[in-house]
This record gives sequence, C-alpha cells and structure tokens, in this order.
Amino acid sequence: MPIHTVILITLLLLVALVFIVPLIVVLYLWVTDSRQKEHAVLRNFPVLGKMRYILEKMGPELRQYLFLNNNEGKPFSRNDYKSAVIAGKYNSRILGFGSERDFDEAGFYIQNALFPTNRDELRVANDNKVPTYLYELDQDNLFTRKEHLVEKQVAPFLLQDDDAPIIGEATCRQPFQVRGLIGQSAMSFGALGDRAITALSIGLGRAQGAWMNTGEGGLSDHHLKGDVDIICQIGPGLFGVRTEDGDFSFEEFEQKSQIPQVKAFELKLAQGAKTRGGHLEGEKVTPEIAKVRKVKAGVGIDSPNRFNEFKTNAEMLTFVEKLRDIGGKPVGLKIVVGKVDDIKDLVAYMAESGKHPDFITIDGGEGGTGASFQELADAAGLPIKSALPYVHQLLVAYGIRDRIKLFASGKLISADKIAVALGLGADFVNIARGLMFNVGCIQAQVCHTNHCPVGVATTDPKLQKALIVDEKSFRVTNYIISLREGLYNLTAAAGLESPTQLTAEHIIYKDQNGHVTKATALNYNPLK
Repeated sequence: MPIHTVILITLLLLVALVFIVPLIVVLYLWVTDSRQKEHAVLRNFPVLGKMRYILEKMGPELRQYLFLNNNEGKPFSRNDYKSAVIAGKYNSRILGFGSERDFDEAGFYIQNALFPTNRDELRVANDNKVPTYLYELDQDNLFTRKEHLVEKQVAPFLLQDDDAPIIGEATCRQPFQVRGLIGQSAMSFGALGDRAITALSIGLGRAQGAWMNTGEGGLSDHHLKGDVDIICQIGPGLFGVRTEDGDFSFEEFEQKSQIPQVKAFELKLAQGAKTRGGHLEGEKVTPEIAKVRKVKAGVGIDSPNRFNEFKTNAEMLTFVEKLRDIGGKPVGLKIVVGKVDDIKDLVAYMAESGKHPDFITIDGGEGGTGASFQELADAAGLPIKSALPYVHQLLVAYGIRDRIKLFASGKLISADKIAVALGLGADFVNIARGLMFNVGCIQAQVCHTNHCPVGVATTDPKLQKALIVDEKSFRVTNYIISLREGLYNLTAAAGLESPTQLTAEHIIYKDQNGHVTKATALNYNPLK
C-alpha cells in the first residue's frame, strides 16, 4: 500500500477518533437523557445536566480538601484528623504560630495553676521504653514528599501502680487494673476487616496499659494477636455467646471468661449513633465472621433493639451479677443517656438494692458507627459533655460513685478533650475514630457499604490489601502514647502529679459572652 494511502487512512481514523466517535457518544447520551424519566434536569438539559451530578458526587471531597477551613469539617474537622494522624506518624503534637481554635465560641478549658508541676515531679512510669517506628520527614515540597521510618524507643507514659485504677476490686475474683486511661472503644470484627482489627490489637498491646473493646460482633482470633487487654462486649444479638437458636449460652460465656486476655465484659444497651439494634450487611458476613458471631454467612444481621434476657432494672442487674459470678471478672453496661428519668431510676435501684455493674460506659450521641439511621444518629441521645457529668453527679448524689467506674466516649480524640472528660467525671476514655484514622481511615463515610477505599471498614480481601498491618500497628502505638504524654502535659499545667487527679476543680467553662463558670458550679440537676 502506498505511503500516501497509509497516511490518508491514518488521518481519517484520527478524525473519526477525535470528532466522530465523541459526537456519536454525545448524541447517544443526549437521546438517552432526554427520554429518561428519573431526572428532570437531564430531561430538560441532556448531557449538560450531567455536570450537576458529577459535581454533586465530587462535592464531599472538594469540600474536605479545598473549600472548608481547617475547623469546619464534619464529623471531624481537618485539624481533628491531622492531629490524630500526626500523633500516630510522628508521636508529636507540636504546632507552630498559634491555635486555630475559635476562642469566641463557648467551651471548656483546663484551669492551669499559677505554679505548675515540674516534669520530674510527675508520678509517671517511664522506665520501660516501648520499641516503635516513627516517620522522619525528608522533603515536603509541592510535588515531592519523602519520609522514612526510623526505629525508636519511646517513653510509655503509664500510670504508676499506686495510681492505676482497679475495676471490680471489691466484687470480682479477677479485678482489672488499668495502667493507662485511654483505650479503644467498641469496634466489631465485621464492621472492620481482619487487618484493621489485627493492627489495632498489636498496636494497643505494644503500647501497654490500653485495652481493646471487641464491639458486639464477638471475640475473634484477630483481637487476640496483640496480647492486649480485652473488654468483651455483648450486644442484644448475643454474637459469640449464643446458641444455634439465638439464646444466651452461659457455656460460651464461661469459655470466653477463661481466656486470660479477656479482662472484663460489657453489656451494650445502646451506642451513641445507634440507639437500637446493630446492623451488618450480608456481603460483610464472611464465613469467618459468621463462625465468630455464630450466624449464617452471607446473610444480613439485625440484632434486637434490646436484650430479651431482661426488661427491668432488677432483672438486668441480677443478670449482671450472674455473669460476674460465673466469669469472675468485671461486668459493665454501655448506655446512651436520653430519657434521664430512666437513668435516675436505674441509679436509685442500684443504691437501694446494693446491686450494680462494675463500670458504666457512657457513649455520647455524637459517637460514630459503621451503619445507622440518620434520624437516630442526629437526634437520639445526649452528647458526652452533657451526659457524662449528669451520670457522674447522679452516682455521687446516691452515694455509690466509688463503687462504679465510668468510661466516656464521643469524639474524644485529642489529649485536651480527654482531660476535660476526666474532669467532668470519667475514669477512662474510649476512642474509636481517632484509632481508625491511624489504621488508614480517610473519612470516606462508606463504612456501611463494604467499599471502604483504604481497607479499614471492609471485609473485601482486595480492598484490605491496602492496609499494611505492621506499619499501621506502629501508628496505633504512637497515637496512644502521644495522647498519654499530652495528658501528662495538661496534668502538670493544672498543678497535679497524675491525670487520675483531674476533677471538676480543674475545668472551667466559658460562654459565648466571655463569662466563666467553674465546672464544680455547673449543676446538671440529677435529682430534679
């Protein structure tokens, strides 16, 4: 074939590719859009109207990375996210120039002392260093960013034995002593994939003094890989401690209680964003998860709104005592404060009967979840800064606060938020999403779909390949230790020697007009 013919054919093909094929595609889309009946915009403005849906799809990412300022993002701002990630990668909370907090807004502050505590006066156990890896930054230019991992030995910032709180000291054959005040909130295997659970277990175990709550999905081998202290949660679905017919199995419960790593059990009555029974999509229920939960693989799971084993305070606390007697370990309740009269009746019955759990976990309405209904996440349950002091003051008023430890959770992902929660009445703080950030979460908010793009909230093996267990486990270790160090910094600022000494005396509230009120004067009217 002559060369000029080849050139001519090539030019014709190029013209077809550049002009004719796109024209055919646009014409096809125009006809399809103008005839469809689902979207009015596309029917009136074929092809062009697709820009609306493209921008709508890109909107969350554009807002997160380009248009919202550092404090505007929901459920977590860019600053919230960065503070957690930087602590995990670099074991650092250093910032330059000044805070971006809006000091004109109402909020809680730490009352720093005129004569703070020197670092060498703090009661802290730092003798046994923790081996970990931290990132060191080599370049941070517009188009090039290079960093490398460096092995480090870091101080753990654990509590001294005399300061470490004990759960179930007067009630259990095997009480649980905790040498750190920060641990993992409930996150189930199934809601998170096995790699995320494994990284969390190893990272928390390496940090020491922390704990891992299994979530209502039950205890798996992945939880046990890091030799971390475990709080085994039991939800209304009874996953992991149920018979084939779905009834509670005391035999399964006893077997779980004999596992050395299991330090306590928690009955989940409600969760911040999910004040009803939990849900797991069928595509997330792999054969392994089905075996752990003792359900059918591939079938969606909806656990009941409440336990069928009890429906009154008396029945519930009798059940708690029975579990404690069988297992010999602390048993607690997880609640969301909503109907305050119900909480008041529960505490009154505890004081009257002498029956009580070893701890109560208070989850704020702002708490997260892998899947929930919008109306429940937005409207049901008080936020933690209202719920926590209410329960604390109620227990004090009835004279039983010393018998019951309080865990608090609800977006408490930085040392300052943790310190405020401790001051408002918490003994311990649970964190979920801050730890998720450190195993790779980018707030894609598709946890319920099994399509998590970074392999965290998915059981899809292909997507989970993105999550490197070793690297993420070190970030988990660094994050927890960094938070504990920050907590000791605030402890020193308040003129104290141990974070266990933080009380309402060390917290102050400033309203939008600049007026200040000591936290001790904030009355949540528990007996009215």
